[in-house]
Amino acid sequence: MAIFYGMVARGHVVLAEYSRDSTNASVIARQILNKVPGDGNSNVSYSQDRYIFHVKRTDGLIVLCTADDSFGRRTPFAFLEDMHQRFVRTYGRAILSAPAYAMNDEFSRVLAQQMDYYSHDPNADRLNRLKGEMSQVRSVMIENIEKVLERGDRLALLVEKTSALQGNTVRFRRQSRRFRNTLWWQNVKLGVVLAIILIILVYLVFVFLCGGPLLASCFK
Repeated sequence: MAIFYGMVARGHVVLAEYSRDSTNASVIARQILNKVPGDGNSNVSYSQDRYIFHVKRTDGLIVLCTADDSFGRRTPFAFLEDMHQRFVRTYGRAILSAPAYAMNDEFSRVLAQQMDYYSHDPNADRLNRLKGEMSQVRSVMIENIEKVLERGDRLALLVEKTSALQGNTVRFRRQSRRFRNTLWWQNVKLGVVLAIILIILVYLVFVFLCGGPLLASCFK
C-alpha cells in the first residue's frame, strides 16, 4: 500500500509533480484536472483500474495524488492537506502567476519525501493519535473551565466583601466625624461652664474681701 504519484496544479497548469513509478498516472492526472469542479473547494476521489486518484481543490489550487485502492482515503487526503499547506507557505502569491513547472525542481523533492513518509511511516495516520490528544485537551479544558468558574465565584465573593468593607468604612468615617463634632461641642460647653463658675468664685471672693456685693470698700 503506497502513494506513488503526486501533483500540484493551478487549474490546468501543473506547477510541480513527482512519480515514484513508471506509470501513466501523469497522463490520467491531467485528464482528471478537466473533471475537477472549477468553483468552490472539494475533496474527491476517482477510480482507475486498481488505483485511486485523490484530489483536493482549495482556492483554485489543486493537489492530487495516486495510491493503491487498498490504501483507503484518510492517509492520502492527509498527505494532500500537508502538501497544500507546504506549497502555499513556501510560494505564497507567486502561485497565482507562476508558469507551468515553475516550482517543480524544488517542490518535487518535497513531494517525494512526504510521499515516502505517508506511505511507510505508521505515525502518518494521525487520526487515532489526534483523537487521544483531543481527549486529553478536552479534559484539560474542562478542568481549566472549572477552575475559572471557581475563581469567578471566589472573585464575586471577594468583590462583595470588598464592597461591604467599603460601605462599613464610609459609615465609620461618618460616625467618627459626628462623634468628634459632638465631643468638641461638649468640650466647648464644659469650658464655658467652668469659666462661668470661675468668674462666680472670683466675684464671691471679692464680695467677701470688699465688704459687700457692690465691692464698695475695694474702690474707695
